[in-house]
Amino acid sequence: MASEKGELTAEQKDELFGALKARFEKNKNRHAGLEWADVLRKLEAHSEKWGSLYKMERTGGEPDVVGYDAETNEYLFYDCSAESPKGRRSVCYDPEARNARKQNKPETSALEMAADLGIELLTEEQYRELQKLGEFDTKTSSWLKTPADIRKLGGAIFGDFRYGRVFVYHNGADSYYGARGFRGSLRV
Repeated sequence: MASEKGELTAEQKDELFGALKARFEKNKNRHAGLEWADVLRKLEAHSEKWGSLYKMERTGGEPDVVGYDAETNEYLFYDCSAESPKGRRSVCYDPEARNARKQNKPETSALEMAADLGIELLTEEQYRELQKLGEFDTKTSSWLKTPADIRKLGGAIFGDFRYGRVFVYHNGADSYYGARGFRGSLRV
């Protein structure tokens, strides 16, 4: 695994960059008009992001470039696995919800795990944008960054894709299921 500082060995870097390039080339519809050589230059210049991308990959996220922000000169990576990343399931929404559980507390929460990975949970808007690039979460669901007013009332939101459309629902933030994880984003 990547070191605490996110540093990768040469072998881990080669493995990560190989996977990212192969995925980039295979899924051109996710990043029309962008070139791998430009993404690679940006990645090479930001080694502090490698650990997060590596952890996204290792937990089943299959990160891929989904856009470019010209204002900030950053590439946007989202988890693009067909289903919610397998290594990030069975977690409640946040540490507050996890600690409030009287029984069967999960080991961690989506927000804690995202912080450990160095990524942000997708917002509802980002999740809907992702779904324009394919069909994701047809059998699973993913926690989404929850607005403060909903969270204050004890809830959290999640999304999935069923019946040809995107659904965003609510649940108690302390709930967790084997088929619910979370998707993240990273700017490089």
